[in-house]
Amino acid sequence: MKEPRQATRRVLDPMDRIAEVLFGLIMVLTFTGSLSAATSGREEIRTMLLGAIGCNLAWGIVDAAMFLMAQLSERGRGLLAYRTARHAGEPERARRAIAEALPPVVASVLTTGDLDTIRERLRSQPEPPPQPRLQPEDWRGALGVLLLVFLSTFPVVIPFLLMQDARTALRVSNGIAIALLFVTGYALGRVAGARAVRTGLLMVLIGTALVAITIALGG
Repeated sequence: MKEPRQATRRVLDPMDRIAEVLFGLIMVLTFTGSLSAATSGREEIRTMLLGAIGCNLAWGIVDAAMFLMAQLSERGRGLLAYRTARHAGEPERARRAIAEALPPVVASVLTTGDLDTIRERLRSQPEPPPQPRLQPEDWRGALGVLLLVFLSTFPVVIPFLLMQDARTALRVSNGIAIALLFVTGYALGRVAGARAVRTGLLMVLIGTALVAITIALGG
């Protein structure tokens, strides 16, 4: 028997995914910012950047696993609320479980009668499964997280694969990373309802500052 349908959201939540891209870009900038084209050879720079990409690939795998754990936890909480609403002996407890499972802005406009109606609808449904299970869309979402974290940082390494001059490649690489920080910040501003251009510039400043701090601390 399938699990009860929950109030769904997009598998790859825009805010969460933008944050992952920002994290990946800052991580790669930490590597590139610590390089010196004047003192490092091309092979050394390429080795370090490939190490940065490998690090982001590892982080993408970890983040994908965390995504699956979060989905499983969310489904478990949903099942618990579902059972509480169906079997609670006190109506007030059932109403509270339903209200807590809903977005606050939605729960705030529901009356006691509305919550009781939802409870009766839930009680008329088949019994839910005993344990939460991952669905195919969860696995697709995890793969999307992995690819997003990895591919979002790959443009930064392209100059080192195409250009012979290490100094030029380093400058172009840093320029691409900063441009991507702005684009990602711009997208974050639009999703959050803030001023997109200002948010993009703020992300560039924050990313640059975090990279400087990381390098200064030996990161």
